Amino acid sequence: MKESIHPNYREVVFHDLSCDFKFITRSTIATRDTIDFNGKQYPLVKIEVSSESHPFFTGQHKIVDTAGRVEKFRQKFGKVGSRTAVAGA
Repeated sequence: MKESIHPNYREVVFHDLSCDFKFITRSTIATRDTIDFNGKQYPLVKIEVSSESHPFFTGQHKIVDTAGRVEKFRQKFGKVGSRTAVAGA
């Protein structure tokens, strides 16, 4: 490998701010923040969503009433600007 053309690949702590979950992985991401984690100094990356807080991984899915949204849209706008026939009409 050529010298000085590759980014610095190192261990980094990612901190999920929504549930205060921290984990170590390797990354080339540039960061200014650092943190003491398990007795060692690491670069810190703050994130909003991780596998600990994302509904897909936690099993806490929100049920969305899409049929109700479609009906509400059709009542509000009807066939205005639509080139397709309204289903069920």
